[in-house]
Amino acid sequence: MKILLTHGYFLEEDAKEKEIMRPYVPLGILYISSFLEKHGFENNVFDSTFSSFEKLKTSLVQTPPAIIGIYTNLVTKLNVLKIIRFIKETKELKKTKIILGGPEVTNHAENFLNYGAHIIVIGEGEETMLELVHHFSKQNNEPIDNVNGIAFKNNNNELIYTPERIKIKNIDELPFPGRAKVNLQLYFDAWKNKHGESAVSVSTMRGCPYTCKWCSRAVYGQSYRRRSASVVADELEWIQKNYSVDTVWFVDDVFTISHKWMKEFADEIEKRNLHLKYECITRADRMNEEIIQLLKKSGCFRVWIGAESGSQKVIDAMDRRVKVEQVSEMIQLAKTYEIQSGTFIMVGYPGETEKDIEETIAHLKKSDPDVFTITVAYPIKGTPLYNEVEPDFIKQLPWEHSTDRQLDFKRTYSRKYYDYAVRWIYNEMEVHKHRNNINPFSKIPVLKIKSFAAKSLMLWERSFGK
Repeated sequence: MKILLTHGYFLEEDAKEKEIMRPYVPLGILYISSFLEKHGFENNVFDSTFSSFEKLKTSLVQTPPAIIGIYTNLVTKLNVLKIIRFIKETKELKKTKIILGGPEVTNHAENFLNYGAHIIVIGEGEETMLELVHHFSKQNNEPIDNVNGIAFKNNNNELIYTPERIKIKNIDELPFPGRAKVNLQLYFDAWKNKHGESAVSVSTMRGCPYTCKWCSRAVYGQSYRRRSASVVADELEWIQKNYSVDTVWFVDDVFTISHKWMKEFADEIEKRNLHLKYECITRADRMNEEIIQLLKKSGCFRVWIGAESGSQKVIDAMDRRVKVEQVSEMIQLAKTYEIQSGTFIMVGYPGETEKDIEETIAHLKKSDPDVFTITVAYPIKGTPLYNEVEPDFIKQLPWEHSTDRQLDFKRTYSRKYYDYAVRWIYNEMEVHKHRNNINPFSKIPVLKIKSFAAKSLMLWERSFGK
């Protein structure tokens, strides 16, 4: 039985990501791939990142799979629908079972099934996918509703949800993701050419126990499960032995959540004499000077500390449960230990005003992170933010032609206002970074003009925007 796993992300189609050029391998399907092989089911992975939809279509027709598992998220949704449509319309693939998993499918299961998917995997995918492969390999008439953690349509076209699957308690038991199934060198080269250093992604934990209203918990839920520090070190040793890579990106939501684990991890790195630089994400309230010392000791060169806003009012509305002062303090403390600091900013959250944006700029200038990113808030279905603003949606969009990123709601000001606010913040921070530049050809005058222009457009939108 031929099993194919893919994810429907095509870098060539993503102009913004091509400019940023920070592609990461699809760890989710690589975990499923290795888990299936551990239990005797060979499979192939079509890594679409550096490929194309046309090449995927050719591969499907040349080697029709009995089962195709497709990881689906907010970014890949529309491409996944294209893949489903192609499979349903191609005679060589009429027997192919389409199984979808990932964060996007949980709260849109019926829509995906109506579009042509056969089964939706809800939550963690390894054990569910294994049971589904077992089921279809038997080629019998056993009811599929014996498999927990799925949604499907029965013979009467009724939507069926099976009982929730219990999460894997000890994730140390999972095999390492099947990185040999993809061409990692393509990722390394992309990073090296753009940033001067290559990178590989690693996961040490599943779930997040925090309650930020805009964050989706569709796969792992509001949980916290951690691989042991020794097993993570084993994986890093394996990577160092098998690949020539410069840096590691830990994809975890809150890397320093457990101080005990951090101490064990730093000790493992030291004991094994591992030398892999890494960057990670965490929260200011899960940091202190000792933790920053452990980050430094274990190889951290950049730590991303979530803030989202410089306004305590907005942070509290998000249910972030952190203080602006904590974020500033930890960003500055990390820098004193020569660890680069990064932070995230979100504008356009419900109730945000111009004063809040001014506070965010003041926060960024005071904190002075080495890097930061900004997004305009958008509601993801299944999150508290979505439920909060759904009555205020400006326009209902056709599901099959849109994503949640395109949803807009009634904010304090128009959406364009916040787009201009992003430009204002960026330009203000560029002026701030150049403040000590005494070069007669300094960029400061131009940056100040750009900042003034962005602020002027904000004022226009505030007065006349809809």
